[in-house]
Amino acid sequence: MSLGSKQREFTLAISELITWAYASGYELTVGDAYRDPRVFGGVGVKEGYGHSKSAHKRRLALDLNLFKDGKYLTSTSDHKPLGDYWVTLHEDAVWGGTFNDGNHYSFMHDGCA
Repeated sequence: MSLGSKQREFTLAISELITWAYASGYELTVGDAYRDPRVFGGVGVKEGYGHSKSAHKRRLALDLNLFKDGKYLTSTSDHKPLGDYWVTLHEDAVWGGTFNDGNHYSFMHDGCA
């Protein structure tokens, strides 16, 4: 599958996650999405924060800021209901809670989450 096709599937899955989150009483804002290689280095290069092979560099990851009842929820455990749902949406879906980055939702591509 091409990277472009995978990016489009990722975007569709993210829309399903956002819809599910709101239906479940959560609210969201968008955190990190794309990490520009001019600032963060290309895939395999670490510049700035984040992993050198971050899926953000391929437009296959999104960090979401989570709110419920007006309260900003920051812990990985707060994101667990979303993470559990996220991984049911696509065979390549990876939730960052498995590596202590609870607000990270991504697709695997070439071994990178």
